[in-house]
Amino acid sequence: MMRKAAALALVVSAATLLSACGGGGSLFNRDRPDEMAVTRAAPLIVPPDFALTPPSPGAPRPQDSETGKQTLETLFGGPSARSSVETDALNRSGTAAASIRSTVGDPGTQTVAKGQVVRDILAAPEGDGQAASASIPG
Repeated sequence: MMRKAAALALVVSAATLLSACGGGGSLFNRDRPDEMAVTRAAPLIVPPDFALTPPSPGAPRPQDSETGKQTLETLFGGPSARSSVETDALNRSGTAAASIRSTVGDPGTQTVAKGQVVRDILAAPEGDGQAASASIPG
């Protein structure tokens, strides 16, 4: 009886181990490429006319210019003249003091209190507003 139980346990464990090797199909049922779908690539050819001009001596190389500058010129067509409104606004604003960032963060800097509504807007969490709620003061 003991010998039959050991043989049965051996057969069950061997079947369990071998079943893990199956991979969902038999040994000869694998995905293969379709022989009829394979095509040859066209051979590389030299174009008949290059139409290249040699660089002029002393001219800057195109790849030496700044990438950011090339991008802006491509997107926006290069620098354009400012409008009169923009020029007037820039002239009226003047120049900022060199220490403006230090002065703004100083606790001694005088500020104007804009009220609770502005504080609430500035303290509002970022997001798309899906979880926003409104309350009407009573």
